[in-house]
Amino acid sequence: MLARMTRQQVLDLYFMDARCKLIELAAFLDRVDRGTGDADFRLTAFREAMKHLADGEPKRAEAVLLSLSDPTIEPIAKAPGKGAVGAWPGRA
Repeated sequence: MLARMTRQQVLDLYFMDARCKLIELAAFLDRVDRGTGDADFRLTAFREAMKHLADGEPKRAEAVLLSLSDPTIEPIAKAPGKGAVGAWPGRA
């Protein structure tokens, strides 16, 4: 059985990494805001996913992942592009 870490241990181990990622997210949003033109569905999906970070509910990682994922179960005939884009356009 794995032992649970205390909050202090989690903070000691992961805080600096999380801090770095938070600053990177803020910088990303600053760059998007400075950009010109219209954003596509990904920005809307990203902002919606970020709401899960502050809601205080358990399983935030799962909620973020699911909010960006395609919930459909039926296969499509042909992919709309060459690769994944990281968000489902049907939610926006």
